[in-house]
Amino acid sequence: MDNLLSSVRSILLTTPERWMKLTETLPSDLLFAPAAEGEWSAIQCLQHMIDTERVFQTRLIAFLEGRDFPDFNPDTQGSQSEELPSPSALGATFAKLRVQSLQSLSQIDDNDLDRQSRHQRLGPVTLRMMIHEWAAHDLSHTVQAEESIMQPFIQGSGPWKQFFADHVKGLGTGD
Repeated sequence: MDNLLSSVRSILLTTPERWMKLTETLPSDLLFAPAAEGEWSAIQCLQHMIDTERVFQTRLIAFLEGRDFPDFNPDTQGSQSEELPSPSALGATFAKLRVQSLQSLSQIDDNDLDRQSRHQRLGPVTLRMMIHEWAAHDLSHTVQAEESIMQPFIQGSGPWKQFFADHVKGLGTGD
């Protein structure tokens, strides 16, 4: 990728806008319904992204200060609250954290990308690797949330359901 920082900034900049639209316009039942039993709902994806936004900020600082950093396990270290704030409040929290992250990210340049640190579980990593992972993480969980939101529509699409086979998450046939 020719201009990694610019590309990643573009992705990181668009994600909060997508989430704000989703959380401000969609009915809560679509946002809180999991794609399938044992999978995350869109809101759980967003809460995870809020948790990991803080982790990415901490890791970015660790790289710049030459420090190692611990692993993050979302199952044990992420927000575990049964009572989540409203979807729009979560969207606003994520957007605020992302502004801070983009400010921090603007402090690095291509010369910083080869900085190394040690991840507690993964071993030696570079800032370049983490920047790639940050963008992929954003896109992955946004797609995961959108697939969760898709499920009732896929289930009700009758014979068109066959065209969504890559996105069906095991909620029955819905026919």
